[in-house]
Amino acid sequence: MPFVAFDCEGPLTLNDNAFEYSKFMMPEGHRFFKQVSRFDDYLADIKKRPGYKPGDTLKLILPFLKLFGATNQSLREFSRKTLLFLPKIPEVLKEIKNLVPTFIISTSYKPYLEALAEAIEFPMDHIFCTEVDLDKVTLSKEEVKILEKLYQEILSYPTIEIPLRATSPSDLPLELLNVLERMEEIFFEIIWNLDVGVFLREVNPVGGEEKARACQQISEGLNVPFAEGFYAGDSITDMKALTLLRENQGISLAFNPNRYALKTAEFYALSKNGVVFKDLVKLFIEQGKEGLDSFVSFNDYEFEKVPSEPEVFENLVDKCENFRKIIRGALIGDLG
Repeated sequence: MPFVAFDCEGPLTLNDNAFEYSKFMMPEGHRFFKQVSRFDDYLADIKKRPGYKPGDTLKLILPFLKLFGATNQSLREFSRKTLLFLPKIPEVLKEIKNLVPTFIISTSYKPYLEALAEAIEFPMDHIFCTEVDLDKVTLSKEEVKILEKLYQEILSYPTIEIPLRATSPSDLPLELLNVLERMEEIFFEIIWNLDVGVFLREVNPVGGEEKARACQQISEGLNVPFAEGFYAGDSITDMKALTLLRENQGISLAFNPNRYALKTAEFYALSKNGVVFKDLVKLFIEQGKEGLDSFVSFNDYEFEKVPSEPEVFENLVDKCENFRKIIRGALIGDLG
């Protein structure tokens, strides 16, 4: 019996909960989150900082969310009020989980996943997500002043744009590299050593290796090989899980993806609703991977193998990222 695992935001929901909560709680929170998200992309994909993984944005923003009054209760209430599914997902997910063991592996905060589980009666013991306790710390007046100054400093930087062809820090313009190195100092020297730095020291977002490790736990727990696994993701946090499934002959699907997910998956799909998942999972159950290898989509979605030719791939990246922005909105669709 195969298993199926989904990233949450993108494949299942239209939200970026942490981005939306930041925008709600913090002045210019949308721009601040984007700066930190691009910094995250740099650390994970360009510098490859030891011990850092894609998705750690969600712990980097916590001291500043706390600065502007974030609490566990406000995050729970915000998540319930703003939860927005991709069309057809609630019924499709219910049908899939009645057919095969189905899991959600999400970088998002646990209160958001609890809101989802409550809304569609999905078992929390089949969900991997980021544990967070916003009430853990009380800020001192001294730390408030430090964080306020750092917040304004990060907002003052020009919008961080990582060149598409960059593969190492030496590929970056000097001005940009100076900003990124200063942000490393801010987060990993200044804030790290504050009391509020406990968020950076102890919170462990489920991204990158953690998503691959979740797939490993599912495989071992069910005694099902990766070749019988199906993983769908859309962003940089899904790269390790997608690679794991692809390299072990399972199904790795980049759904409405950005560049990061697309370059590590074997298949991609573009769709305005969740019907594609029902079709693909049923085909996988009935015919295995061979069924998807030869499948030609005929519904109102696009499904194919990710091309290997560089020019064709780059054209597909543009197509996918534009489609992604249409479905999820330009601000969210543009995040790593």
